Amino acid sequence: MDEIKAAHSGAVKNTKRKIIEDISKYMESKEPMPALEHYLVDRNQYIEQLWLNVWLNKVTNGVSKVGKKEFLESKGIETKGVDRKLINHVFRNEMREFSPFRPAEWLHAEMEAQPGMWENLYTEARERFRKQEEAARKMEERAVLLQTMSESAERVLLDSESLLYLYTRYEIARKLQADINSGTRYKKIDTLALEEKLISQGCFSPADYRRAGDFFEELTGDIHKTFYRGRMFFEYETYYFKYERAITGIVLRNASRLISEKLPEGDFKEYLSHEPEEGDENNLAVLVSEMAEELADDFLERISGEYIEDLLRLEAVPFDAETHKAIYESDMAMAEKRLAWEIAEAEQKAAEEQRMIDEVFGSEYRPSTERNVKYVLHIGETNTGKTHHALEALKSAESGIYLAPLRLLALEVYDRLNADGVPCSLKTGEEEKEEPGAAHISCTVEMFHEKDYYEVAVIDEAQMVADKDRGFSWYKAITKANAKEVHIIGSFNIKNMVIKLLGNAEYELKEYRRDVPLHVEDQEFSLKNARKGDALVCFSRKQVLATAAILQGNGHKVSMIYGSMPPETRKKQMQLFISGQTGIVVSTDAIGMGLNLPIRRIVFLENEKFDGTSRRRLSSQEVKQIAGRAGRKGIYNIGRVAFVSDVQRMKRLLEGEDQQVKVFAIAPTSAVFERFQKYSRSLGAFFELWEKFESPPGTKKAELAEERSRYELIEGTMIEQRFPMMELYGFLHLPFSAKEPQLTEQWLETMAAIADGRELPEPAIKKRSLEEMELTYKAIGLHLLFLYKLGKRTEAIYWERVREQVSDSVHEELKDVTKSQGKKCRNCGKSLPLDFAYPICDQCHSGQNKRKNHSRRGWRQKRKF
Repeated sequence: MDEIKAAHSGAVKNTKRKIIEDISKYMESKEPMPALEHYLVDRNQYIEQLWLNVWLNKVTNGVSKVGKKEFLESKGIETKGVDRKLINHVFRNEMREFSPFRPAEWLHAEMEAQPGMWENLYTEARERFRKQEEAARKMEERAVLLQTMSESAERVLLDSESLLYLYTRYEIARKLQADINSGTRYKKIDTLALEEKLISQGCFSPADYRRAGDFFEELTGDIHKTFYRGRMFFEYETYYFKYERAITGIVLRNASRLISEKLPEGDFKEYLSHEPEEGDENNLAVLVSEMAEELADDFLERISGEYIEDLLRLEAVPFDAETHKAIYESDMAMAEKRLAWEIAEAEQKAAEEQRMIDEVFGSEYRPSTERNVKYVLHIGETNTGKTHHALEALKSAESGIYLAPLRLLALEVYDRLNADGVPCSLKTGEEEKEEPGAAHISCTVEMFHEKDYYEVAVIDEAQMVADKDRGFSWYKAITKANAKEVHIIGSFNIKNMVIKLLGNAEYELKEYRRDVPLHVEDQEFSLKNARKGDALVCFSRKQVLATAAILQGNGHKVSMIYGSMPPETRKKQMQLFISGQTGIVVSTDAIGMGLNLPIRRIVFLENEKFDGTSRRRLSSQEVKQIAGRAGRKGIYNIGRVAFVSDVQRMKRLLEGEDQQVKVFAIAPTSAVFERFQKYSRSLGAFFELWEKFESPPGTKKAELAEERSRYELIEGTMIEQRFPMMELYGFLHLPFSAKEPQLTEQWLETMAAIADGRELPEPAIKKRSLEEMELTYKAIGLHLLFLYKLGKRTEAIYWERVREQVSDSVHEELKDVTKSQGKKCRNCGKSLPLDFAYPICDQCHSGQNKRKNHSRRGWRQKRKF
């Protein structure tokens, strides 16, 4: 009850204060003085409600829950187990009539007790109202004066703009000369790439820049903060920002001086005489700043467009308005003539460049129609015997070449032909195996050379012609194969494109359909349902190893296939599955590229894949390519396909119509480089020309991203100077993974060694983990690429043996990946089942819950006290 009384006392006090404030506000605009009764007629409802609001808020917030319950229980109202909100509601209702305060009665009593109080309130209210009116009038007068001064300041700046620009131009010219003389020039990089260190390229030379804006793009060497679309970034600073700040400061400083000198005398004093409030004196400075910043933006643009040699000449000429005006007018007149020359020069250069593009690239990417070659197209679904029929033609020819998309497939055909009594050599860039008397060769498609003649050529997986990075190798092989008969193997979606590429050439079309039907299982797949003959497909090496580890832990014998696996290891893994020594294969989508295995069921463990840019759902063609590996005639009469989720949607993709390939990839050829060398021997210039070359209709240019990134590492260095252009491009084009920084570093070190005439650095052999062994294998592969390119065959034979040993180590490691892929509790380190869903064990999780519950009980105990 004491809490309620205290709240009531406070509410009465607050209400009285608010009523007096309301009376003062009410009286401000009244003339003559209103009577108390008039006030009560107009405001009685308001002040009655005022009391109620103040009182209910005060008592609700000021009385504890216990006090509210005690009061309600004293009134016979049950509160046990009642919700807090309901208790508050009932309590407020009970308080409405608790010892009500009567504002009208209080006012009458107050006025009787203090006879002059009403008159005093009126006098104070009217005086306050008069002062407010006077302040408003002065503020309006100041605003009018400020507007007048604003217009005057604007006229001053407009009248003085030419003088202001001349002085700014002179100051910037001096600064420009100082920066060029003392600054360091850095190699241009993405300004947001702060992880990259700046590389000094010596001093600045004015001859390298035509206009000041060209210099402003150079890096200062500092890092600054910038904003873009509301977000803050740190980036390497360019001189643009430095000169933007400098010009703004120069303009603001001189604009303020000019305005103070030329503003009508007495205006600013009159403005300040109107009893300004604190800070009003700065309004004029803000006004000048806004106008000056607009001018500064314009001046920056104008100076950026001026010739740098004109600006640098000013530095030696002391500032005099008339002298600098004459210089400026002369420079502008000459600039107009130079601009006309530049436009004419640019037009001439563009015409010459276009002629160069036409001559260099010309008809290089138009299929030849005058060729005495017979084409045989093997078009059909996956796992239908297309490759078998093409290889039969190859085996019966006096000479032949097989072009594969993967080193593993080239190796497979090499083994197959030799086993069938047809001597065949192997060439993949990383290895060369010459068989005595061989007239046949099996190689990767990049090894194709159009000048070599064969009776029969076989080009596998022709749908790869659309691949943005490697597609041109297929295009070149299809259109320039120097053979009597060319067999092209591909899926249905490539048929129209290939026929179009062949032009008027003779061709025979053979279409293949599956004898073994595909059946999609309606039930979603679970790992516990894995069976012998299953091929489980996911889209990352990490997922392959993790899945294989779970299966091995559950007692299954598993083979694995993924992109970074050594081909020899992959071959052994496949052989284990083919021979029945393993019952399940876990693979990436590499399984869909010509790998013939006795697969009962293809299982998609994922419906999406990362394509290098983002995760996306599998395309219909990808689903078909992979699912088509299920079923093997003579072994399984039906091929089964399963999905872990979204079965019906994935089934529609599998059964949907193929999306036709409509464009093919193009890339530079030897002939292109030979023609380009008539104009230049700079690879940098070639990359620029390739960028400007417009890809013909139906084609898409290779981005050459890896070649360019490697070129940037050696651009302008001794390495670039030591190699002829075409030879250097060949080294840039070596096929190794740019995703591995260690391989790029190895490439750079080897290039430097070749340029210096030193022995090639040997790759380090590391076998502590599966990852290290796979990277070692790749490093040896890159080393072999250099050795074969340099004709060092003896050394290459040694390193092939070393690589084979590494491959064997990888194979041994894969026999039990549960060790490397094992999961442990992050709290106690206890081993967890590989398919355990959580990062901590059940015991640690239970312990955490006990500690949480104990903490909560302790907190509740403390609250009671």
